[in-house]
Formats: sequence, C-alpha cells, structure tokens
Amino acid sequence: MKLKNQRVQPKNERGSNKRQRRQQHLLDVRVRSHKASQHRNRRVLVVVSKIALVLVVALGVVIGVRYGAKHFFFENPDYQLSQIEFQTDGTLPREQVLKTTELREGVNIFSVNLGQVRDRLQQLPQVDEAQVTRKLPGEIDIRIVERKPVALITSEKQILDPFASDAAFLVDARGVLMKEKKLLPEYLGLPLITGCTSESLEPGKIVGSSEAKAALELVRLSTASFMQTRFQIREIDVSKGYCLVVSDKNHTRVTFGFDNLETQLQRLEQFLVYADDSKRELATVNLLVQRNIPVTFGRNAVDVINDTIDPDAEPRIMKAIPVHPLKNETGAPSTTKADATPTIKKAIPLRKPRKD
Repeated sequence: MKLKNQRVQPKNERGSNKRQRRQQHLLDVRVRSHKASQHRNRRVLVVVSKIALVLVVALGVVIGVRYGAKHFFFENPDYQLSQIEFQTDGTLPREQVLKTTELREGVNIFSVNLGQVRDRLQQLPQVDEAQVTRKLPGEIDIRIVERKPVALITSEKQILDPFASDAAFLVDARGVLMKEKKLLPEYLGLPLITGCTSESLEPGKIVGSSEAKAALELVRLSTASFMQTRFQIREIDVSKGYCLVVSDKNHTRVTFGFDNLETQLQRLEQFLVYADDSKRELATVNLLVQRNIPVTFGRNAVDVINDTIDPDAEPRIMKAIPVHPLKNETGAPSTTKADATPTIKKAIPLRKPRKD
C-alpha cells in the first residue's frame, strides 16, 4: 500500500532545482574563462618571444655589418683618398674648389659625403653644374660646368674699365652675378649693362629688376638672330628706368622698350637693310614709337673724306722728269743696251700758272 502512495519521478525530469542549475552554470563559465585566459596569455608569450628573437637577430646582423664595414672599409688603409681629379671648362681654380669642399688627401674615401660636396660646389656663383664621383680604391673625380657670362653689369652709369672696377660683375643668361679673379680674352667683347641702380649687385645673387631682365633678354635675342654680325651690342644704358638705350659697334644709338623686344628687333632690321642699300649709316633710332619712328642718319665715310679737302685750294699738277742714269765702272754713262739701266722718273709738284 505504501508503494502505491509514493510518487514516481519521470525519466526526463531534471534531478536538480533551478538554484542548483544556476550555480552549476556559473562554475562552468568561470572554468571556461580561466582556460581562455591561459590560452591567450600563452599566445601573447609566443608572439613576444618571436618578436624578441627577431630583434636580437636583427641587432646582431647590424652589429656584424657595422663591424665588418668598419674593419674592411672605413679603417682599411687601402681605401685612403690619395688623388683628387678636378676638371672645369672655365677659370675656377683648383685651390678654391678644395677649400670650398674641404677635401684633403689621406682621409678614408668612404667617409666623404658626395652629396654634401656637390651642394657646396653648387653654392659657388661660377658653378652651373657639378658632378662628384668616387672611384675605388682612393680617387674622387670632380667635374664642373661653369656659367657662361653673356654680359657685364654695373650700377654705375659711366665706367672706364669694367674689368678693373669692383662695381662691375659678370652675369649669365639666367641673371646670376659672378665675380671671377681671372678674366678670359673672350670676356672683352661682352656687352656692358650700365645704370642698374634699382637693386644691389652681389656675387651669387640673381638680378630681379625689370630693366636688367629686359637687357639680358635683348642680348639673348640679338645673339641668337642673324643680325649679330650687323648689330653688335656694346653698351646698354638702363638708367632711365623706362627704356633701354643701346649703342652698337658702329656707335648707333637705338632706344628699345621693355616689351616686345623681338618685334622691335625686326623693325630695326628693316632700317639696317635700308641703310646698307642706301650706303648710309644709322645715327639714332627710337623704337618706342609704333608709327612714324624717328630715325637720323650719320655721314658716310666718303663725305667725311671729301670734307677734309679744301674746295678753294688749286689742284696740284705733277710732272715727271728723268733722273740721271747710273754710271758704269769706267765712270762714263752706260749707252749700250746690255749696260743700260731703266730710266727712273719721279714726280715733282708744279704750280699752276696764274691768269692775269
């Protein structure tokens, strides 16, 4: 009878209550979290160990390479600088180059910073391009292309000797000012730009005034054109500030504006052709005017020579008279054809008879 009154638990019914199941769940979560932490720490340790190993290996390689380079290259006496080869297409002296670059023989060739040497050379006003190369075991080659002067420029309006003046500078096509100690013979024929007072002129500086730039452009255009043989610029006066007063080899004075220089040179060419055809010399031309250009002509050489003759003077009449022949060995004048000497005559002036 007691067995019948007892409650039989179904097989699919849980044996724990809700509270017990909650505690069991919390325990399982804690165990899994602890295991995850251990796994994560293990992975971090492995990664850190690998990074440390790579750093140690890299540091060892760097130290080994530096030691090897120092031992085999930088401290090797076979790589001492024993020769400095220098070439230039201008007048830059070797002593100035060595002083600027601070190169000296006996130092290790690998200790020379080629880029720094090149930058120092580029700071010289005369240097346009510089090339520095290292040749093992102990040679450094320096190749320099110097700036080519196209004119002389000065702030003075009148200067007797620009090559002896401290106020005159050589200037290249880019407007870079130079002051060279040694002047080449070809510099003597360079045009002279005078009256550039709008800016201070210093070696290594680039001219920035509009009148100086216009003068350099005019020199470039006149040199590049076929008019160079006919119109050779000797002096350009920029002191007026609004125009260029140019004198050429024939002392012709031409006034140019700052703008449209090529067009103005074409106009000047027409006047030069006309002057050559008419056998006259241009004295002045003002190209600032667009129409009715003022032009004056000088006197040609024939007129100047004729003016030196006095028109009132009577022409001199010349008469030829014989000179006594040479005597022979006996003292008598020679009469035979074999012994005869040619008769020598000379001209003496005679006065023209006056008319009463």
